[in-house]
Amino acid sequence: MSATQYVQSTASRAANSKPLEMLARGGFVAYGVIHLLFAWLALQVTFGARSGETDQSGALQTISKQPAGEFLVILIIIGMVALAIWQAFEAAIGESGPRNKTAMAERFISACRAILYLYFAYLGYKVVSGATKSQADSQQSGASSLMSSDGGRFLVALIGLTVLGIGIGLMVYGLKTKFEKHLKTYEMGPRVRTLTRRLGIAGYTAKGVAYGIAGVLFTAAAVTYDTEKARGLDAALKILASQSYGPWLLGLVALGIAAFGVYCFFQAKYRKV
Repeated sequence: MSATQYVQSTASRAANSKPLEMLARGGFVAYGVIHLLFAWLALQVTFGARSGETDQSGALQTISKQPAGEFLVILIIIGMVALAIWQAFEAAIGESGPRNKTAMAERFISACRAILYLYFAYLGYKVVSGATKSQADSQQSGASSLMSSDGGRFLVALIGLTVLGIGIGLMVYGLKTKFEKHLKTYEMGPRVRTLTRRLGIAGYTAKGVAYGIAGVLFTAAAVTYDTEKARGLDAALKILASQSYGPWLLGLVALGIAAFGVYCFFQAKYRKV
């Protein structure tokens, strides 16, 4: 057995371990809770009842302020790390040979998911450790530092276009119900499958819209040299709410994000892990 085959075999055994599977499924529950709170914060912006951060960081801060909140955030961190490890194994192992372009694309997406879950774990760690700078403030500060350097505005614009691309990708992923291939639909009854499909479509589409707006704003920040627009989802939702029909659209996006949160609970049970 070659060194590469040995590494893949070891990674495969670790990825298929029952403890990791249970932790990953718990991670989906935590991911769902984050999105439900994120949706609630977005709805508060819709009705003009919130001025604080309206993003995943704000959701985690809201949890931390509840009774036993820090303990709950720690559980969320554990769940996010478990999801990141699982997706890292998926990226390393893949489902077929390296010449299969579809398999390589799936492995790349798994690697991106692993980074995303680690980022959520990092946000949770910042909340537990008492860090005062929010996710939106960090993004604005980072964009400002980049734009003050040579070629920085180009990099910020590139980040914005990348985020826009992610948003479009999420919408396509949801509208084409590509998420179903990762679910054990054969274990679902007809009603559960229909409900899960609708939640997935609404959830991924709403997330895609939110990320798409954030990407456009990041790009606009580079063009206009306005770092206020480089505050990620927080700026995207608040600017959307300030438009004439914005509150209605933001309300729909918030409901879609809530649908994604509920969809995560179904993933906890039916996701192929």
